[in-house]
Amino acid sequence: MDGSSLNTTIQAFDLINPSGLRLTVTNYGGKIMSLMVPDKEGKLDDIVLGYDSLSQYPSGNPYFGALIGRYGNRIAKGNFVLDNKPYQLALNNGANALHGGPHGFHQVLWQAEPIGKNKIELHYLSKDGEEGYPGNLSVKVTYTLTDENELMIDYEATTDRETIVNLTHHSFFNLAGAGNNSILNHELLINASSFCPVDTTLIPTGELKNVNGTPFDFLTPHTIGERINEPDDQLKFAKGYDHNWVLNKKGNELSLAARVTDPASGRVMEVWTTEPGLQFYSGNFLDGSDIGKGNKKYGYRSAFCLEAQHFPDSPHRPHFPSTVLKPGETYRQKTIYRFRV
Repeated sequence: MDGSSLNTTIQAFDLINPSGLRLTVTNYGGKIMSLMVPDKEGKLDDIVLGYDSLSQYPSGNPYFGALIGRYGNRIAKGNFVLDNKPYQLALNNGANALHGGPHGFHQVLWQAEPIGKNKIELHYLSKDGEEGYPGNLSVKVTYTLTDENELMIDYEATTDRETIVNLTHHSFFNLAGAGNNSILNHELLINASSFCPVDTTLIPTGELKNVNGTPFDFLTPHTIGERINEPDDQLKFAKGYDHNWVLNKKGNELSLAARVTDPASGRVMEVWTTEPGLQFYSGNFLDGSDIGKGNKKYGYRSAFCLEAQHFPDSPHRPHFPSTVLKPGETYRQKTIYRFRV
């Protein structure tokens, strides 16, 4: 599918590294369609949810493998004030705005520029007023497969008016292979001593709560399923895990955010990021209605997401790290998904 075209606009591109890591990405929403990673026997499996055909993506799950923007995660009531001026976004998640709106970055065509066999640059100009956001936002996202078996994602953005930006990546992972059983036996470590509790609409309450003594303590590894059904209000509100963890780090250093291990395949995925937060989602709203690769049904909790980001609803929470971007500044972040056995 190297640069092959479904029509004149939607395309897919293949990347490969010397160790055999393979990735297929489309310029439609910057979506990663497949990511082939070796297990402990050297067998390659596709570990991200998606579809067999490029033509299925526009009508499929909008977030499978997608680039998310302008604002990843939720903003309460879809409103915010910048420079004393109020803005209203589309409400696409109950009473809230989610993932940049119904026509966010996950639904647009990016300009794709392959660089060698292992890298691709994606460019998009989000025009002033698009989805309700102010400013012409120029975005560049680079996917690189490194020699160290990493998927490295570099983000850059500039604006001509003050705006808010919170970009992230939304692959749904199953280290046993896409569509293979639940992820409840995967072992998870999250390098975070606190998390953001949410209300019933999954908007942060503003508290940064210590994970100690809660099912949200992954400072030492636990299986995802070990405590997911405990009688905890936070787990009830989200029907499992769907929360932002406050990463233990200094400033915007590149540091370990999470490590996931699948004991069966031996695959290990680490997430390293410059971002202050990590949204862990345990696939609570997957229900088998999505028919994916190889005609497999993507069932309840059959995948997880680890989205490096700024915190949800930051525009309403001055004590959260700021998501404001001003003219003359450059938004930058780096997130790495590192694979080993």
